[in-house]
Amino acid sequence: AVELTFHLCVAVRLNWSAPKMARPSSNLTEFREDFAKAKHIAIITGAGVSAESGVPTFRGQGGYWRKWQAQDLATPEAFSRDPSLVWEFYHYRREVMRSKMPNPAHLAIAECESRLSKQGRSVVIITQNIDELHHRAGSEHVYEIHGSLFKTRCMSCGEVKANHKSPICPALEGKGEPDPGAKDARIPVEHLPRCDRSGCNGLLRPHVVWFGETLDSDILTAVEQELEKCDLCLVVGTSSIVYPAAMFAPQVAGRGVPVAEFNMECTPATMRFKYHFEGPCGVTLPPALERHESEVI
Repeated sequence: AVELTFHLCVAVRLNWSAPKMARPSSNLTEFREDFAKAKHIAIITGAGVSAESGVPTFRGQGGYWRKWQAQDLATPEAFSRDPSLVWEFYHYRREVMRSKMPNPAHLAIAECESRLSKQGRSVVIITQNIDELHHRAGSEHVYEIHGSLFKTRCMSCGEVKANHKSPICPALEGKGEPDPGAKDARIPVEHLPRCDRSGCNGLLRPHVVWFGETLDSDILTAVEQELEKCDLCLVVGTSSIVYPAAMFAPQVAGRGVPVAEFNMECTPATMRFKYHFEGPCGVTLPPALERHESEVI
């Protein structure tokens, strides 16, 4: 039996070859024909879109806050070890966003969603970004799969709440300086952001998905349903290496739906897609999403 299995495996190996994949097209006219026909468009966005608004990512070379990168601080372990330091990091990120604005890519997506909704067509945004720039651009149908900088979650009662206060608590005022020489504020835990629900006063944490945590299952289920019904998918400014989001577009492509990637460079998933448009999203995306001549409204 073992020998038979071995021969079968060899036979399968010899006869099987990886499917030949054509290079993705960068033909905008062809993409626009698919766009004109689409009724349910899913747009998956990542850090590249935010980076074009000047939002720091704290990943890769030079991506440090003090001496740390995001993966050092954005973990449950880091928060339980030093909640003051983690809150300084997130306070800094919240304050930075006050000077950042949606860029032409965010605005093109929001305008497209609004325009197509009047034609009975839908656009859904599935974002890995936590900066709320899609909301600020005017997008309404947004799934923030990694949470938001501007929401908190109580460690005691679990309440999730929007919070745009600046600073989020008095003790963090003027703190969070990113310079490597800056001293840690060492704020006592009772002076960090606390839950204002009657009788609770639990410690608040940022409502973001940290390294080592799983995504919200309700959001994931809703996203899967959107991806199953979409008839065109755009992947914008994402490296396609963070899971499970990295699998979203390849799954859609796997059922024969056109997928278009808009990115500064090729990614590990590029060859699975029908289209690839290289360059800044703020330049490549607006002409791809503008009104098509076939649109009557």
